[in-house]
Amino acid sequence: MICVDLNEKSFEYDVRGLLTSFFPGEQISLTDEPGDGIIAAQGEPGADRPGTGDGGADDEFALDGDLTGKRLTVECSIEEGAVSLEWRSGSCFYSDRGEARPGDRVALKGVLKRCLYELLVRDTGRELPWGTLTGIRPTHLVLQRLEEGQSPEECRRIMREYYLAGEEKTELALEIAQLEYSLLKDLAAGPAARENARPDLNVLRSQGYSLYIGIPFCPSRCLYCSFASQPIDRWQGHLERYIDALFAELDLVKELFAGRKLHTVYIGGGTPASLSETELGRLLDGVCARFDVPALKEFCVEAGRPDTVTPEKFRVLRGHGVSRVSINPQTMNQATLDLIGRRHTVEQVKEAFGMARETGFSNINMDIILGLPGETEADVENTLAQITSLEPDALTVHTLARKRASRLNTERGSWDALPAGDTEAQMELAQAAARGMGMRPYYLYRQKNMTGNLENTGFSKPGLEGLYNILMMEDAEDIAAAGAGTVSKRIFSDGTIVRSDNVKDPALYLERLPEMLERKRGLFS
Repeated sequence: MICVDLNEKSFEYDVRGLLTSFFPGEQISLTDEPGDGIIAAQGEPGADRPGTGDGGADDEFALDGDLTGKRLTVECSIEEGAVSLEWRSGSCFYSDRGEARPGDRVALKGVLKRCLYELLVRDTGRELPWGTLTGIRPTHLVLQRLEEGQSPEECRRIMREYYLAGEEKTELALEIAQLEYSLLKDLAAGPAARENARPDLNVLRSQGYSLYIGIPFCPSRCLYCSFASQPIDRWQGHLERYIDALFAELDLVKELFAGRKLHTVYIGGGTPASLSETELGRLLDGVCARFDVPALKEFCVEAGRPDTVTPEKFRVLRGHGVSRVSINPQTMNQATLDLIGRRHTVEQVKEAFGMARETGFSNINMDIILGLPGETEADVENTLAQITSLEPDALTVHTLARKRASRLNTERGSWDALPAGDTEAQMELAQAAARGMGMRPYYLYRQKNMTGNLENTGFSKPGLEGLYNILMMEDAEDIAAAGAGTVSKRIFSDGTIVRSDNVKDPALYLERLPEMLERKRGLFS
């Protein structure tokens, strides 16, 4: 248990993020009354507490009778631009303070996070690869600065000195942001935009958009999954109604975005390939009837579960103009596949990949997850060797995240006893394998409770980047989303972002479809 006394609630997210990064799995209890709850301290009442953290008796404190507890006390004054922190961990005590320009909330938050980070480094003896960054999009910070005209050297300085990120992650973020910037410049104004050092990327936000279609059905639920997906067998006989509802949303999207250019379409899930060949064909017929598919920059469909695909389904995809598919083994070790509930074999992964290639797909992505229960570096090496032999065009490397609603978290006692590999070493292996296949990193994002406090990174061969991933993750243009559990996003020219969520449960989605349509109309009108 970590107890936190914090008088400025607006900084709670950032404080929690750093604490959970250093102490994954710890319960955090927060109050807004600094100093409240410290039951007793060793030594004379009112005596000064040593700041050496050397484990002396005077450093000990009692937290609800537990001498091994941890407590953080933070006092912030935004008006005065001051923050002071005290960190007590077992018998160790540390303190720090910092200042920013009075009234500057953003600057003071940065000071607070740096002070807290340095205290936790002193206490634990370890640093985090991303420093104080707890948000999901570190590359977005760099991309914004490149768009403002800042130099790569200035971006490096900010990442290292302001966010305290490590050199390796700094270079990774900069490499990806520079590639993203180049691709977005091309999309905004064509190849001629490369000659302009600072093109207005608001052209994308005002003239283009992307479409996401959600299919929230799967053949089974994986151990780590927290998505709003339903078993496909329970929905047999009702899928036509679901597709009809999607068409109602797509009709509205077509109306609301008339005159704007649709750049990408992404059909995800769930598992879209869990639809039958007839259902999949009907869905794609509806997309092609409403939108100019041949003019798309990218049309991607997740064919993620190898046990759901057939040669005919790939022919249906190819025949409707789908240009990119994703086949996602997560691991090529059969024992792990069985453990995480994938219900397919390694051989089926290879067969699915072969089907896609034989059908003519020249942009095939594969997903893997690092940090799966019981997986060692040798297991990851085996996965990477088998994937390399298939020669995919892109590789997305995920780091396992313990999502609150996943069985991995709710039944964690069943998995915690399994040996855990070194996820950072596994990431190094994956990056080396991707670059060895001629790929480069093109997008990156992070999630809460990620193993090793690392990241998810997409790699691809040049020219085969997943454009939708970049547009969505970097808030480069509006995203119109259709289906249960999807989120539409409107990006305003001043940077404001407004979202509209569809209800997650497919049955409720069908029942409340008129409400979902009105939400979308209200967002984009």
